[in-house]
Amino acid sequence: MARALVVFESMFGNTEAVAEAVRAGLAEGRQVDVVEVGEAPDVLPGDVDLLVVGAPTHAFGLSRASTRESAADQATGELVSRGRGVREWLDALAPADRPVSAVAFDTRVKVGWLPGSAAKAIAKRLRRLRFAAAGAPMSFYVGGTPGPLSDGEIDRARTWAKGIRATSRA
Repeated sequence: MARALVVFESMFGNTEAVAEAVRAGLAEGRQVDVVEVGEAPDVLPGDVDLLVVGAPTHAFGLSRASTRESAADQATGELVSRGRGVREWLDALAPADRPVSAVAFDTRVKVGWLPGSAAKAIAKRLRRLRFAAAGAPMSFYVGGTPGPLSDGEIDRARTWAKGIRATSRA
């Protein structure tokens, strides 16, 4: 059976919630594992044919140690991701040695037009690692730095994943 792996980084839980909605959207006829980036493998298991990677947008792109520290300072509870971020994981991830499709998403504040996107940065890195694009990077919106997710974003994430599922079948 084909398997999808969803890897996420999340500070306040919003990106994790989107990752779980993506799992629900991909799940029909496919095993889907959702893994926090600190637990993600540096070499994809041989049965994974779809990789979905998500992270919050920090300072117009992927988080760094300094932006994660800043997020920790804003937290009122425990952080979801406390170790390495998606940037570091992608630096360690082995290039695809077989056909594997991949797609990226991010969570971000929607305030007018802001440049930069963690999803676009992830997609660029995945291309360099020889993954085939399963779709365009997607952003899901939060109401402020700690969230919550904007109304309808969980449903939108599930619908987006269903579209990925439909187009990523061999």
